[in-house]
Amino acid sequence: MTQDPSKVPPQDSESGNEPSTHWRTRLIHSTAQPPAGFRSLTTPTYRASTTVFGTLTEAYQSWRPGGPYTYGIYGTPTTLKLAARIAEIEKARHTFIVPSGQSAIALVYLVYCRAGSHALVPESAYGNSREIADDLLKDLNVEVESYDPMIGAGIAKLIRPNTHLIWTESPGSITMEVQDIAAIVASARPKKIPVAIDNTYAAGILFDAFAHGVDVSMQALTKYVGGHSDLLLGTVSVRDEAAMRQVGKIYRLLGLAVSPDDSNLALRGLQTLGIRLKHLEKSTLTIANWLKQRPEIKLVLHPALPDCPGHDIWKRDFTGSASVFSIVFNDSWPPARIVKFVEALRLFKIGYSWGGVTSLVMAYESLGRANRNYGRHLVRFNIGLEEPEDLIADIEQALACATA
Repeated sequence: MTQDPSKVPPQDSESGNEPSTHWRTRLIHSTAQPPAGFRSLTTPTYRASTTVFGTLTEAYQSWRPGGPYTYGIYGTPTTLKLAARIAEIEKARHTFIVPSGQSAIALVYLVYCRAGSHALVPESAYGNSREIADDLLKDLNVEVESYDPMIGAGIAKLIRPNTHLIWTESPGSITMEVQDIAAIVASARPKKIPVAIDNTYAAGILFDAFAHGVDVSMQALTKYVGGHSDLLLGTVSVRDEAAMRQVGKIYRLLGLAVSPDDSNLALRGLQTLGIRLKHLEKSTLTIANWLKQRPEIKLVLHPALPDCPGHDIWKRDFTGSASVFSIVFNDSWPPARIVKFVEALRLFKIGYSWGGVTSLVMAYESLGRANRNYGRHLVRFNIGLEEPEDLIADIEQALACATA
């Protein structure tokens, strides 16, 4: 005779014999546990929305950066471990993990800009950063003024009584201008204007933002920390307690929850970041220096090369270079030929972003800038982990194809 499973008593557990509850209830309220003592090199992936409490007093605690745990949207041990690792690397007071680099930029804007305020943004800023400034902030009655990224201490002349934020991006992600962050901070500090930086190029490592006086540093972990073009994450790191409270308040209200699975991939990516950055720098410089010798190329925009805008500042402030750079074709090359060149590449895939294992290329239409516009002659490369000799051969055959 088959026994009704709903009447089968539960197995003994470490907590002793449990009351005879229905088997469907025991699926939810199990006392089964794996053996204790397991130790691993990796951080577990905690997928959770609800946090449970021992008492109502614990449940009534308010969320604050760094704990206590109150609800999954504010972080699990997986996401907060990643935040702590990034804060450690950037020497930040605290790091907030957000769903993407773009959401990190938006968070910074929404923290510091209010209706009637004025913000300064370099014209070399990442395209979506410009869109947030020109569309979202404009609708919120925030005036955003573009400035030449090479202005340095001259930014003091642009500061107004209602300036609430100075945004920087160094190097610029397409035209590669290296900004004099120290000079900009020196102009902003007496007026207590926060300075924020998009530090994605440096992966939060090659440029020490907080040592140079920056108040807020963001980066897209999508790029170098993720390293394999398979996740979307961003960070906002702050220098002090006051900034942590300001950012934390808006971060909590916006519900910027992140995937613990993506966070786990980012934690894994951190383990190989050092060796990847070193390899990418070497390969990229090999290819950039080869391109400098090509008669078709007018200019190679790489921060480590002397003719890149701000090269001397890069030498002073950075500890290395990364995988992304741009070239400018000679004026004799019409845009149609440049398109033909890009589409003839075989190993370089046409795509935005950078920092992954695959080499990428993107040609740009007019950037619409007052300074260093370069027309439709600019092409950006991201160098991946392929052998540089193979990438050079690919560029060479594409140049030949474009001129055939």
